Amino acid sequence: MGCSATAIWDDRYLAYDFGDHPMNPVRLDLTIRLARELGVLDGLDILPPVEADETALRTVHDADYLAAVRRASEDPTFAGFGLGTDDDPVFTGMYEASALIAGGSAIAARHVWSGQSQHAVNIAGGLHHAMAGYASGFCVFNDVVLAIRTLLASGARKVAYVDIDVHHGDGVQAAFYDDPRVLTISLHQDPRTLFPGTGLATEIGRGSAEGTAVNVALPPGTNDSGWLRAFRAVVPGAVRAFGADVLVTQCGCDTHHEDPLANLELSIDGQRTAIAELHALAHEATAGRWVALGGGGYGVIRCVPRTWTHLLAEASGKALPAETSVPPGWIEHLRGRGVRGELPATMGEGRVLRVEPWTPGGDSWLDRSIMATRYMVFPLLGLDPDDPRD
Repeated sequence: MGCSATAIWDDRYLAYDFGDHPMNPVRLDLTIRLARELGVLDGLDILPPVEADETALRTVHDADYLAAVRRASEDPTFAGFGLGTDDDPVFTGMYEASALIAGGSAIAARHVWSGQSQHAVNIAGGLHHAMAGYASGFCVFNDVVLAIRTLLASGARKVAYVDIDVHHGDGVQAAFYDDPRVLTISLHQDPRTLFPGTGLATEIGRGSAEGTAVNVALPPGTNDSGWLRAFRAVVPGAVRAFGADVLVTQCGCDTHHEDPLANLELSIDGQRTAIAELHALAHEATAGRWVALGGGGYGVIRCVPRTWTHLLAEASGKALPAETSVPPGWIEHLRGRGVRGELPATMGEGRVLRVEPWTPGGDSWLDRSIMATRYMVFPLLGLDPDDPRD
């Protein structure tokens, strides 16, 4: 049986465009084209985004930073507040494009909390690095923080956030580091080897929120089986123990083995499995309330469109088999754009996933990382770090 699900989409999202840059909006366009060709969008209500107004954005960002983004939108020479850098170059209309993405994630949050849909997806969202006072890591406005603040303002008692991007969800963690109502969990490549350099197991929250920041730092080269072992050893137990009303996920797919900016080794099949497990966790732990956002992912042709089409399909309750053929029309579109070389034939990569359950005592870098996280936060959540059932 399908789930009631909404996707927030409008071609205006493609205006979030840094130019010659890894964050190419074609990844969004190709995802929607692929999902449409496969009939995935037929199982979703499609809602257009609306720009977040300044009052909403002030719940996330400082007033002087918002003013700086407005200025950068009109002045291509502007630099400051993290803008005008290689990561976050300025472009005309930056403020409006960023506000549209943030507003889309706020709509997704309201739609789920109101009960209009069990699930809502904003693939343009997930801009998790933006801080209150500056841009960072391709992210101008932090739509994730706005979505969570929207849920809290609407009546949610507790929100669980799970970030599976290859980079640490630092902007979201920073926003809620001392807020016991929000559990932030991030699985990411070890910060000693990758931007933004934060996200060690010792970062656990502050004051009354100790235990509500959970970080799993994964060694470079971690593959599907290792990543899923870490996920299963930490995420479900922590989310269940926290007792959230709603699950928000950042589904960055830059953990892929072909991603040019990082060093994990997941396949489309592993990412598809992770998304399915997040969906199941929402039904188990948060009465099906699930807000799913996009994020990183710079394999803009071979990875992002397939993985996020799986995300949209999973949210609809009609998951696509990994062996589903990629539609000829989508391939023809790419060839028409001048794309050469081998293109994917199916919606998976033919990986057979064999995941050894985590048990205490392992001495690999991965198992030590899992154990470090469990020992730092599980007791604070009322769980036994040595018990693999928790």
